[in-house]
Amino acid sequence: MKKDALRLMEVCGTHTMAIARFGIKKILPENVELISGPGCPVCVTHQADIDRAIATAALDGVVFTTFGDMMRVPGSSMRLMDLRQKGHDIRVVYSCMDALDIAAKNPKKKIIFMGVGFETTSPTVASTILDARRRKVKNFFILSNFKNIFPALNALASSKRVKIDGFICPGHVSVITGTRPYEILARKYKIPCVITGFDDTDIIEGIKELIKNIKDTSYKVSIAYKRAVNKAGNIEARRILASVFESCPAQWRGLGKIPESGLRLRKEFSSFDVAKIFNVKVSRPLVKRGCICADILQGIRSPGDCRLFKSVCNPENPIGPCMVSTEGTCAAFYKYGE
Repeated sequence: MKKDALRLMEVCGTHTMAIARFGIKKILPENVELISGPGCPVCVTHQADIDRAIATAALDGVVFTTFGDMMRVPGSSMRLMDLRQKGHDIRVVYSCMDALDIAAKNPKKKIIFMGVGFETTSPTVASTILDARRRKVKNFFILSNFKNIFPALNALASSKRVKIDGFICPGHVSVITGTRPYEILARKYKIPCVITGFDDTDIIEGIKELIKNIKDTSYKVSIAYKRAVNKAGNIEARRILASVFESCPAQWRGLGKIPESGLRLRKEFSSFDVAKIFNVKVSRPLVKRGCICADILQGIRSPGDCRLFKSVCNPENPIGPCMVSTEGTCAAFYKYGE
């Protein structure tokens, strides 16, 4: 790769997987490099939050629910699936509403939903909490590990550890957020952005548009996914989200603590908040020796730089979350031979 190469970062795990699946890197000019950022919500969940989830799931009388990928993410000493094998009631659900239904059918048990995700996922959870309040379901609780992507993009744009010439932005997040947050980012850091979809033609058209804007020194936000995304986004989804959650500092794997990048339940919804109801303490987290997921999530290194990749760390024996998730960079490289 040439020193003066344009470095374009995709900040969506679905894009990472699609780019690998379609072999898009192989058809790009030598002076264009695609790098992966913190677009996988499972991957960026901090080690301490994984340990806290495991400790919470081990409490008596609890039914712990979460998405499938979270079951296999290694904690400091075990995984959620290891805890389930010891007899604890831990279930995979497809949505937060599934967890609410379990709570409604089991009023004598405490049902906890561990949520991870960005602006795409969190409004649906906010809507479910409002539904739980309307239905007067008292045994339903949320362990929030939701993230706002834009503070992380600001952290990356201002970082001296990685050079980014343009951002390839997620279509599904942008359906909710619209373009304004990207416009603020592009103007502040002079880094153009393109919002695109997930087909090969979507991604290639997005890359072409982004390169054009870089060459024109046009620090703007382009939409290459107009069949789904508009400038305003989904105002109602954002209203529902803001009525239930508020921004707070959050720890990100690799990026550290970022102000305003997390979501916590507002005071009026504290009866649903695991952090307020359950007293759980965890020790200082232990990161697996040799795992470089933290650097991969910042675009500093790639899976091929990791001495554990393939030889020790693989989908059957994942050492770090980037190999676990279906949106993880290591999983994409492993599956499609990057």
